[in-house]
Amino acid sequence: MAGHVSLHHQVFVIHLGRIAYHHAWNTQQILARRYLDHLKVPVLGPSKPRDSILICEHEPVYTIGVRSRDFLVSEEQRLKNLGAHFHRTNRGGLITFHGPGQLVAYPILNLHHFKKSVRWYISQLERTVIHTCQELGVKAGTSCDTGVWVKDNKLAAIGIQCSRYITTHGLGLNCNTDLSWFDNIVPCGLKDKGITSLARELQRDVPVHEVLPVFLKAFAKEFNCSIVEADA
Repeated sequence: MAGHVSLHHQVFVIHLGRIAYHHAWNTQQILARRYLDHLKVPVLGPSKPRDSILICEHEPVYTIGVRSRDFLVSEEQRLKNLGAHFHRTNRGGLITFHGPGQLVAYPILNLHHFKKSVRWYISQLERTVIHTCQELGVKAGTSCDTGVWVKDNKLAAIGIQCSRYITTHGLGLNCNTDLSWFDNIVPCGLKDKGITSLARELQRDVPVHEVLPVFLKAFAKEFNCSIVEADA
């Protein structure tokens, strides 16, 4: 069961295109702040906040989560020297990479509309990716480590932040990502695991635009909602 939300509940999709990480983060903060303010002083009419999912690809960027507060400045500079951006974030998890060829999804949801459980939410994100992979012909699953895996190779990373049940951050699904960027780090701090992509698993080019409609359909199914294209 995907939650208690009505099938008529709408989640609006906002397409950001290929965008620098900090611009997407600014957009997340704006939408999340509207929701948090709404919880204090409810807003009615067209200004009322609504559940949304931001879809984008990033320029090459390494990001770290709250568990990496002691990440060395020298390591940060080394990664920047490779031609990537670098950002310290408030999401869960350790270091990961985002870049072209990766489908990045940032749901800005009020979990009061679904189920007030962070564990449930992460599980539904994993189920969404697994269902997407199944539709594309890739057998993927979960493990004791967060994310979606093909055997011992991570296919999708998940790192979220939740404040008063308003979600930010999200997931990155490797479609036809250049996986060599991951060689410069220990992704998510897992030394004995690898990284894969849909393109590697299917042995063909799998662009983001092919995966996106499958992903959104799976998201609608797992979150028991309808997907609506936002006006802007």
